[in-house]
Amino acid sequence: MKFLDQAKIFVKSGDGGDGVIAFRREKYIEFGGPDGGNGGRGGDIIFVAVANLNTLIDFRYTQHFRARKGGNGAGSDRTGAAAPAVVIQVPVGTQIFDDDRETLLGDLDEAGKRLLLCRGGDGGRGNAHYKTSTNRAPRRADPGWPGEERWVWLRLKLIADAGLVGLPNAGKSTFLSVVSAARPKIADYPFTTLHPQLGVVRLSVTEEFVIADIPGLIEGAHEGTGLGDRFLGHVERCAVLVHLIDGTQEDVVAAWRTIRHELHEYGGGLAEKPEIIVLNKIDAMLDEDIAERCALLEQASDAPVMTMSGVSRQGVDKVLRLVQDQITRIRADESDTPA
Repeated sequence: MKFLDQAKIFVKSGDGGDGVIAFRREKYIEFGGPDGGNGGRGGDIIFVAVANLNTLIDFRYTQHFRARKGGNGAGSDRTGAAAPAVVIQVPVGTQIFDDDRETLLGDLDEAGKRLLLCRGGDGGRGNAHYKTSTNRAPRRADPGWPGEERWVWLRLKLIADAGLVGLPNAGKSTFLSVVSAARPKIADYPFTTLHPQLGVVRLSVTEEFVIADIPGLIEGAHEGTGLGDRFLGHVERCAVLVHLIDGTQEDVVAAWRTIRHELHEYGGGLAEKPEIIVLNKIDAMLDEDIAERCALLEQASDAPVMTMSGVSRQGVDKVLRLVQDQITRIRADESDTPA
């Protein structure tokens, strides 16, 4: 299944049914009178977040959603049938924007969350509604009210607890494949990862977290260089960022600063998120080189630096334990904070 995190669709709720003009014509009833019923309501357009979806690819092929019109009224004061709602299922984490791509209409960040986007039109009144003591035979009936229609943008932001960031070939995909059941493409050239990948890390029966691997960033990503920074939206909801740095490159501090600059330029609060710096690929390094580059990173970032090798799994368990502890603490603080 292909990954798609943005889609533009057209939605239209149903028009209301028409009211009717009708009169009773029954034997032995001398004065029948009006009995035209009202029209039924048009169908609504409702979005609902479901847990078993992780892409918007379905909306590439189906882009128009229209609800049915309500049933027309009938004689004998019969109201038209209400049209069923059109329920559009989207992945958890989907945001719905207006056509300007800036006005947020809804954020479906929990499974089962629903959004009534377009309300169906009300049914028109039949002539029975207009009967009065002075107008006993009204010949007026109203058409149904039109439904609402609009173009909207769907934007998916994956729900993950930890986000992997780093330059291309920093070892993010290898790390994800080692710690979870995810099987991303791994190769020795840049930009192997072309779209975000999710993996579930289980440390114990009661401890697990979701980690997201996004395509690598390079200098100027916020201006569209390389694959750009559009996928950074998928780590906006993360509790912590895991910054992987290739320890075999010459200037690890420059690599760290490049990613930090891109996070700052992107915005969205990413630069303020807790960061765990991990020097990767230590299986291909000498001990003195590891110590030297860790010291340089700690001096530049003013934060402790962990070391590991995704290939040999050296240090991986310590990194996962720190990530789990950070997530547990941050999520607990968020739950204690009043909304």
